[in-house]
Amino acid sequence: MDFICQSTKSIAQELLGKKLSFNYEGKWVSGYIVETEAYLGVVDQACHSYQGKRTPRVESLYLEGGAVYVYQMHRQHLLNIVTREAGVPEAVLIRAIQPVDHLELMISNRNKEGLDVSNGPGKLTQAMGITKALDGTLVGVGTLKITEGLQPRHISASPRIGIPNKGEWTEAPLRFYVTGNPYVSQMPKKSMVVAAESWENKKIRNQPNFS
Repeated sequence: MDFICQSTKSIAQELLGKKLSFNYEGKWVSGYIVETEAYLGVVDQACHSYQGKRTPRVESLYLEGGAVYVYQMHRQHLLNIVTREAGVPEAVLIRAIQPVDHLELMISNRNKEGLDVSNGPGKLTQAMGITKALDGTLVGVGTLKITEGLQPRHISASPRIGIPNKGEWTEAPLRFYVTGNPYVSQMPKKSMVVAAESWENKKIRNQPNFS
């Protein structure tokens, strides 16, 4: 997947349905990505690199697209994939996954069952065993892989979650998710469909672009 020559918003949408896999204690724990958020660098008030901020904590944001940026918030680790060329600090936050492989290990790591295993950015990293140790590594080189998966039947866009008091960036439609998938964070029950019904039968990726 090209993490450099596309816009960050396009990458956030293209990641939906991709299979995210992490080698945890010798087992490839995985899930289909069902929710992402785009963070647009120095102009985006909600991005850690807003106005060119550059500290050791955010240094991975300035790496070349395909690098991993993991930060900790409220004891939770949040997984981001850096986009664009080196020095352009934009990224996509992986917000939720639908479990695929080694669900029993995810349940053990989370001490939770059902949707609560991975329907949030801190939940999925805990379920998969992802920590700050992954920060600065490259997708596909070490223990984290993103490969082809399923085609979303529909994609929805909305404002990002937990972004108050950021002017136009609070309401900017930079959150993308597989419509109706029950593993999407904060998905109302009335809007949920059976997980399998949120995907196309064929694994052909040709979704709309909310540019």
